[in-house]
Amino acid sequence: MSNRPLNFARSILFWRRLFAVVFTSSFLLPNLGSEPARAQVTEYCQLSSAAAQEKESLRLSALKGKQDAQTRYQSIIQEQAQKLKQCRSRTWPQTQALWLRLYPCDIQPGIIDQVMDRIVNGGYNQVYIEVFYDGQVLLPARANPTVWPAVIRTPGAENIDILATAIKKGRQRGLKVYAWMFTTNFGYTYAQRPDRESAIARNGKGQTSLYVVDNGSQLFIDPYNLQAKRDYYKLVQEVLRRRPDGLLLDYVRYPRQAGSDSIATKVSDLWLFSPATQEALFKRAQNYKGLDLIRRFLSKGFVTRGDVAEVDKLYPQEGEPLWQGRIPLAQKSILPATDRQPVLQWELWQLAVAHAMQGILDFVTIASYPAKQQGVSTGVVFFPDGNQTVGQGYDSRLQPWDRFPNTLEWHPMAYGNCGNASCIVSQVQRVLSMAKPGTQIIPALAGQWGKSVSNRPSLEVQMQALRQFAPQLKGVSHFAYSWQYPQNDSDRKFCRVK
Repeated sequence: MSNRPLNFARSILFWRRLFAVVFTSSFLLPNLGSEPARAQVTEYCQLSSAAAQEKESLRLSALKGKQDAQTRYQSIIQEQAQKLKQCRSRTWPQTQALWLRLYPCDIQPGIIDQVMDRIVNGGYNQVYIEVFYDGQVLLPARANPTVWPAVIRTPGAENIDILATAIKKGRQRGLKVYAWMFTTNFGYTYAQRPDRESAIARNGKGQTSLYVVDNGSQLFIDPYNLQAKRDYYKLVQEVLRRRPDGLLLDYVRYPRQAGSDSIATKVSDLWLFSPATQEALFKRAQNYKGLDLIRRFLSKGFVTRGDVAEVDKLYPQEGEPLWQGRIPLAQKSILPATDRQPVLQWELWQLAVAHAMQGILDFVTIASYPAKQQGVSTGVVFFPDGNQTVGQGYDSRLQPWDRFPNTLEWHPMAYGNCGNASCIVSQVQRVLSMAKPGTQIIPALAGQWGKSVSNRPSLEVQMQALRQFAPQLKGVSHFAYSWQYPQNDSDRKFCRVK
């Protein structure tokens, strides 16, 4: 273990309201065919329907064992990969990515080829493959040393490494392949392990996220818990053994709650009530007065004038209560408890919020460390409004993305839903305004080509609206393959593809 100080004070937006809190980060080291058809691309580097159909016909013929078709198919794949590279190099955005979930059915011959071909047809040069979600991992069942079950549990398919296959077939087509992973959301299966009970995040009402998130499958962990860190670190190492081009960390936050609970306004709303988080919070105290007040505040949600006076009497040899980052105003003598109580209560609230957020930041450091060691690009996925204050409270997700290091790619989910692109533009503008120079920002957009969906304009409209931010924005991603090809996604999910 090694430590480094992190200054929690930032003169941006709601951080102005936080007092300076210096926190500690913890590390856990541990060429044949028809040339004219293939040459046709659109404004967004998409292949013409004729070129796409020619390639699909060759794929189907190759599946039937026709050697000539196989040769021609491989040739056309390589040629289109080169054309895609050339087109993207001269077309904004230079990076255009698509989010993809694979299914057990995708082990059928030719299916991964079909999926990757369609991604190239859409002008994409990157694909983000979901490798850890809903408490499952995209690793072979027989080569899965993690605590989570494999996505593919089909009898006879225990040795099939669909992630390695997808990475290989993506690269053959000129695609960079990222491994997209849930992060602090470990999934329902993790909750079924009695030996991991202490690693689960809890709020002051005794609830875990299983009881506050609608679908009941999202299990958020205590980011300070050493066992949770080790479990995730091992998972990242296993994923990186497949040599993806990048890593994407999603769900880097606390649960998103509904209604009035979407705003954290009191200590019991925070996910501070698991052993490791509390132990780390108590260690932030720098004298006995500070520790005693932190304990009282956590147990009741407030401190009274009587509490302050009592702590003064218990530790008369000490001056002001102290914890990391607290710098009391210089006074010749300690003011009466009545005068100090409101300030101390406010500062304890800021400490609690900051401590919760620091857990997320520390977990990102740990999760990204194996990739950093190997020189693999790593990105963090976040909601542009996940770090906001709302009145006297904070967004319940407590997602301090403005504190993510600029050595990581930033992937803001610009999913604004207002019938046009204005709210999407506003979300991206907010991220751009808060990012340090040199931060690589790749907004994620939700939608379909050519038509509006779910009250969002088409991808073309969204892309045109964001183009004003070039060259600051050089990449954009689209959520998701399932939106682009809903029928194919459904067929693959339920094995209707033969």
